[in-house]
Amino acid sequence: MDVPSTALFTDQYELTMLEAALKAGTADRRSVFEVFTRRLPEGRRYGVVAGTGRVLDAVENFRFDSGVLGFLRDRAIVDEATLQWLADYRFNGDIWGYPEGEVYFPGSPIMRVEGTFAECVLLETVILSILNHDSAVAAAASRMAVAAGGRRLVEMGARRTHELAAVAAARAAYVGGFSSTSDLAAGFRYGIPTVGTSAHAFTLLHDSERDAFRAQVATLGRGTTLLVDTYDVAEAVRTAVDVAGTQLGAVRIDSGDLLLMAHRVRQQLDELGATRTRIVVTSDLDEYAIASLAAAPVDAYGVGTQLVTGSGHPTCSMVYKLVARAQSTDPKAPLVPVAKKARGGKTSIGGRKWAARRVDEDGVAEAEVLGTGPVPAKLSGRQLVVELMKGGEVVAREPLDAARDRHIAARAGLPMSAIQLSRGEPVIPTEYV
Repeated sequence: MDVPSTALFTDQYELTMLEAALKAGTADRRSVFEVFTRRLPEGRRYGVVAGTGRVLDAVENFRFDSGVLGFLRDRAIVDEATLQWLADYRFNGDIWGYPEGEVYFPGSPIMRVEGTFAECVLLETVILSILNHDSAVAAAASRMAVAAGGRRLVEMGARRTHELAAVAAARAAYVGGFSSTSDLAAGFRYGIPTVGTSAHAFTLLHDSERDAFRAQVATLGRGTTLLVDTYDVAEAVRTAVDVAGTQLGAVRIDSGDLLLMAHRVRQQLDELGATRTRIVVTSDLDEYAIASLAAAPVDAYGVGTQLVTGSGHPTCSMVYKLVARAQSTDPKAPLVPVAKKARGGKTSIGGRKWAARRVDEDGVAEAEVLGTGPVPAKLSGRQLVVELMKGGEVVAREPLDAARDRHIAARAGLPMSAIQLSRGEPVIPTEYV
């Protein structure tokens, strides 16, 4: 599952900037980069931070080994002096950021990377690649979890995306509120609970649906989930209960009018005495389809394509910008704010930022407050940015369940309108002080 190095998960211009800075004598200037997004995806009311743990792993594994250096040398991408510098590369700076699972808004300093310009600039692409993908999936997962109203959600999108992206997507979905995944690699790597029984091919393999059900129950037990929509659903439900008995764990419906079928199957199961048999539905679900089934007797949802593609928003448009740098290579030189000035909504605000979430008298969030000066006393206990890496060493590695629990708590602290699926503006404003 691991790759030898993450050093080439980058764009070429990161290395050409490094070479030019080394020649100019500016590569060692102390610098601060921040990850933020200028806006949420259209219609979304909050974002979800996901991928932080993967970023820390990627930074630790950002090494230019002999194979990587040979590739760069053969392509003449940078000169020999730069290759020698890269051979000893280790990120020795500090990383701060919103903890994984936290929610964010436009301008939020989701991650801050501090060190020399040379060591920080190289990390831009890999950090954005991870955070943009994982946060998009986690945001979709969060909306689906809200729509599900506490019912179980199974991530099953591995066949709808790149094989490595599938593992990351399963992890992000778990942070966003999903309870399990069908992807064994995600279970192996991150400890996410895995589930799975059979597909239509298994039923079609056998001479009859009854034979298929018998084979599955004999192997997986009466608590298994039988797929009942290969032929005739009503007949399949009768056969399933006849084969497994009233202790049958669940039936899965993967096609047709899910709302109508769920009601019919529930009635049929109850009439057959299988009152505890659960109903699982799949078939191109998104948060809106899940919400439309809120009144249906559905116990769990399996979601694939829409989840792993961010439900229409596969990226969060996060950027990685230099916001402060020293005027010389002296480690004690003060930092000065820097910012891009451009038209078209691509301006940025200079300076190393803190972030705090102001709440009302009921403890409900009312604003995301950002600043570069001293933190107001009334907000000192509400700060969002935490230390993640110090001197190149990870200081905030945590179990994935901690991020999942944090997201549930963070979402619960937002105004009620945050959980509306209708399009709208960010649920709280961003204020600069």
